[in-house]
Amino acid sequence: MRFACVVLSLGLPAFALAQDAPTGDAVPGAPFQEGDVISVDQIASLKDYLPAEFWENREYFFYEGMAIEIGPAYREYGVADAFAAASRRFMGQPRIGRDGALENYTAGQPFATEEIDCRGDPLAGAKIIWNFSKGWEGDGSNSDWSYTYWDRGEQLPLFYEGRSKTISLSQRTEPQYLEEQGGDVFANEKRQYAFGLEVLAPFDARGILLLTYRYKSSDAPLDRARNDDTWVYVPDLRRTRRISTAQRTDSVQGTDFTFDDLRSFSGIPPQYTWECIGERDVIAPTNTNSLAYPYTQDEYNFGPYGFSYANDRWELRKAWVIRFRPRNEDHPYHHKDMYIDRETYVPLYSFAFDRKQELWKIIWHNHRYSGDWNGNDPRAKDGVWYPGWEGIEDPKDLRVISDVIVNVQTGTGNRIEFWNAHGTPYTSRGKVRRYIDIGRLNKGR
Repeated sequence: MRFACVVLSLGLPAFALAQDAPTGDAVPGAPFQEGDVISVDQIASLKDYLPAEFWENREYFFYEGMAIEIGPAYREYGVADAFAAASRRFMGQPRIGRDGALENYTAGQPFATEEIDCRGDPLAGAKIIWNFSKGWEGDGSNSDWSYTYWDRGEQLPLFYEGRSKTISLSQRTEPQYLEEQGGDVFANEKRQYAFGLEVLAPFDARGILLLTYRYKSSDAPLDRARNDDTWVYVPDLRRTRRISTAQRTDSVQGTDFTFDDLRSFSGIPPQYTWECIGERDVIAPTNTNSLAYPYTQDEYNFGPYGFSYANDRWELRKAWVIRFRPRNEDHPYHHKDMYIDRETYVPLYSFAFDRKQELWKIIWHNHRYSGDWNGNDPRAKDGVWYPGWEGIEDPKDLRVISDVIVNVQTGTGNRIEFWNAHGTPYTSRGKVRRYIDIGRLNKGR
């Protein structure tokens, strides 16, 4: 059952959307511009555009030989037309309820970005996290993944590899779902999504299968919210067992991740209080110009600690800074500060503080934009990494393709890679039904 805990933390969806934002080749006053290449000797030029906690621990991320390519400032990425149309159609209907719950939501982005008042609206933090949680990510996610362990720059022998798929079962924006049954894939659907996973390596874990359901009611106030259900098939036992995911704040089998740390936050928003504590310009890896796992194993340079994206393209972005505080007094975090891209709502950085309010963990991410890679992916059929489907001609998806977490108190951490992740769905509802069926696990591999 050791790996049953690890697999819960992989591939949980965190969605993304975009609104209009200014663009430009150069930013007045910025000490860098598009096309510059920043070496380790020049990182001081980035200081004012990085979170203080990141800069203070920069030895994990900046290294001799690094070369950050400066990309465009405030680029507009956009979203699929159907998602944008649903956002306009239902805008003004969703509202924040008791415990920060999301009420009267159908599909699309719940709250208009331009109407979120970080300084004057006490509900701004809750609105931002719901935009983050309900943002655009196609069907969900389909990827091959690698999970590695690091200790003060040494990669440990323990690792896992496999494949996973997340399928959104409700709140869909494709016309065939939205018009027929209000966004549900199947009639009277109670689930938000299903997440499945198969372990391929190492040998002693090969064949483990997992299936998780998240429910629509998780958006509700705490007294009506339902926690996830998870089942795991263990080859050695030749049986499927149901395991508890009610406690999502435990560390994942000796790692520095908790279940809710994936993509900075993959938890249930009403289980926390949310506050918008500011807005700022930050520079971050936003749209990779390279490929790593599963395309390549050794060509991408993650730096001497294994935690860096400093040999990639970074962009200047406008970010919300929001803070959550757990409602559960047993939660290991006192609070976590999250930097969320203001246009796309993808996560950029997060900083978790322990119960003594001391910095504990830094989480950051790399991203990949479908519009820049379709027709330019050497490993994809016809060069198309992320093809469209019925109702979605062009996915326009900026998505997370890697998570890194660093425990700054111990020097340990983990890296999760899924560079080929995309959100193109199965070709039929029959295939979806078979994939999300718990009985599939009983057949093993």
